[in-house]
Order: sequence, then C-alpha cells, then structure tokens
Amino acid sequence: MGRAYRLVLEAGAVIAALILGAMALAVTVDVLARNLGLGTVPWVMEVSEYCLPLATFLVAPWLLHRNEHVRLDMLLRGLPPAAARALDLTANLVGLAISVVLVVYGIRTVLDSARQGSMVIKTVVFPEWWLYSPVAVCFGLLAIEFVRRLAGRSAPALGTNPQA
Repeated sequence: MGRAYRLVLEAGAVIAALILGAMALAVTVDVLARNLGLGTVPWVMEVSEYCLPLATFLVAPWLLHRNEHVRLDMLLRGLPPAAARALDLTANLVGLAISVVLVVYGIRTVLDSARQGSMVIKTVVFPEWWLYSPVAVCFGLLAIEFVRRLAGRSAPALGTNPQA
C-alpha cells in the first residue's frame, strides 16, 4: 500500500510538471505569434488560469510527503525541542483539520455543480465540476499525509529532508 500511495503522489507531481511545461510552451507560442503578427491563440490565457491552481493542488501532497513544503525551520530550531515538537504537532493538526474541511466542502461543491449541470462558458466550455474535483482529491491526499505525519510515519527530524 505504501508503494501505491507514493506512486499516486509522484504521479501528481509529474502531471503538475507536465502541465506547467505545456503551459509555458503555449504562452511562449502565443507571445511569439502575437509579436510576429500572426494573431493570438485565444484559449491560452484562459487555460493557463486553470492550470496554475491545478498544478499547485497536484504537487502539494508530494511536497508535504517529502517535507519540501513551506515551513518555518528557523523558528522550530530556535525553540526548545519539546516546544518545537508541540508546535510541529499543532501545525499538523491544523493542517489535517483544514484539509478535512476542504475535502468535505470540495465534495459538496462537485456534487452540487454536477447535479445542477453547471457549465463554464468562456473560450473553452466544460462542466464546472471539473474545476472543483481536484480540490477534494488533493486535499484528501493532504489529509492522509497529515495523518501519516501525526502517526510519525512521514515527519522527519526538524530541518531534514526524508529523501536525502
């Protein structure tokens, strides 16, 4: 199970990297076309607005698993060990609570949007629930990672990288 879990996290990171690479390429092509007087690619800006948060959601669980997320190591290192552990525990509990709330609301939003048949109608047209589904999935993975950290399975010693 641990291997499958890691593969899911790694797949999210790879997909995020591919999305960002494709987005950079598409924006470059759009800028070149515009500057060469060839017109614009009308969907590029709109799709890039959707890609940035999607890539962020997809890579976040992988970063947390690797302990490469934003963290105030200097603060933790400046505290006595017991206080640093208590602060780290508190941060993981808060992260878990926020993740669970966002999973619940994400699922509700996806179901409501799908039930209503809401559509995003701009240059690109698609069901609105597509925008919300990554929220529920990725915060679900974050919740799992916070549980793993709280159980001591993933949280490394302060200031270290578990992959090093």
